[in-house]
Amino acid sequence: MTRAPGNLLTVRRLLLDHLNVDPDTSRDQDLEPAEVGIVGDPAHRGGYHCGSDRVVTRDYSVVESPRDSAGLTLDAAALDVGFFEVRAGGGTHNLRSFSTWCVAQCVAGTPDTRDIREIIYSPDGRVVRRWDRLRKRTSGDNSHLWHTHFSFFRDSIKANRDQTPLFRRYLSTIGLLEDDMDRGEFLGHFKAALADPGIARLLRAIPWQYVGGGIPKDMSTLGVLNETLTLSRATAAQIGVDHVDEAAIVAGVVAGLDPVNLAERIAAALPADQAKQVADELARRMAA
Repeated sequence: MTRAPGNLLTVRRLLLDHLNVDPDTSRDQDLEPAEVGIVGDPAHRGGYHCGSDRVVTRDYSVVESPRDSAGLTLDAAALDVGFFEVRAGGGTHNLRSFSTWCVAQCVAGTPDTRDIREIIYSPDGRVVRRWDRLRKRTSGDNSHLWHTHFSFFRDSIKANRDQTPLFRRYLSTIGLLEDDMDRGEFLGHFKAALADPGIARLLRAIPWQYVGGGIPKDMSTLGVLNETLTLSRATAAQIGVDHVDEAAIVAGVVAGLDPVNLAERIAAALPADQAKQVADELARRMAA
């Protein structure tokens, strides 16, 4: 019969440990054990919540990717997360913000999302959306107004690959878990955000205010970029012009930059917490 694999059980335990605010009571804002599911109920047939004993003919969770067909076992390869709301790090976080954050990481291509095939979610409790790595589908049924569904490529489940890094990163981002991401892992996320064809657009979107008073001297090229944009905006305001062609300015300044080492240059110049904010902001804007 279909089994709950160890790597997804570990993710389930991680989320419950930190998002079940008061395990001794049942409150609407808590993430309860019954709201974090892996194996479909006995009537469930087909899809990532099912193992090889329950898949159907031409099951999309098997035939659309060689990663799935090669990884099919009795293990389920999906995780459902129900509604929660917690306060941490000076803000309120819930299933909606969690889901959109996870989708943004997938869009940005962070290394810890490589095994996620799809996320079915609601950003607002009114519409259902679907991020599909294979670009096959864009929505789902209305049950996803109240829970978010994660599908994992079956080969990653068969290999028992650790699936906690993305969820640990979320918990550390909102302040519920101490950030233990090492420098190499951070640079991997940051490079993924910058390895985009719209590199100029992304550079323009960097929230320079995180630098805290100016661009360090060892980033002179990026300093020129920041100063040029600032001067251009000020000049435009003085002469009453509404628009500054920032894209053209950025394109000119970054034409000689190497995107491969840009991540290291920015990360090395910023304190770790600020560099992480920049990376997260880039990922968010890429998904917008």
